[in-house]
Amino acid sequence: MIDEPADTAVTPPTDGQPDGAPDTAAPGYGVQDDGAQEESVKEVLSRLYADGRAYAAAEAEKQKLRATIIGIGVRNAAIFAVIALMLAFASIIALLVGLIIALSQLVAPIWATLIVVGGGLLLTLLLLLGAKGCISRMKKAIAP
Repeated sequence: MIDEPADTAVTPPTDGQPDGAPDTAAPGYGVQDDGAQEESVKEVLSRLYADGRAYAAAEAEKQKLRATIIGIGVRNAAIFAVIALMLAFASIIALLVGLIIALSQLVAPIWATLIVVGGGLLLTLLLLLGAKGCISRMKKAIAP
């Protein structure tokens, strides 16, 4: 960390002393100068208000930047996920076509097609029954 306080855009610069120490080299240090002007409470509060607004604006900009970065990251991840799903479906279709071609060497092409489609539908039915069982178990677990 640094020893000197940070200067804001609205607040006048500090005297350069660490930890907010008074400027000992200033003329009349320790002596009350009759011509010295002190800030009024109204000026201090108006400066505090301005500093608060500046801080809030900077924080809002920071949060906007963070939201933009997160949005771009989520968008890119979604694009990659959609492409991956499309490739997975294309691979499954290629596998099914390959099975039909391989089975057509052993049986007639129409029977090879029916065997592959029937096997795919049977696997789909088993997966749907498994999903139904998971949902039924979940409903029983959360029921009062």
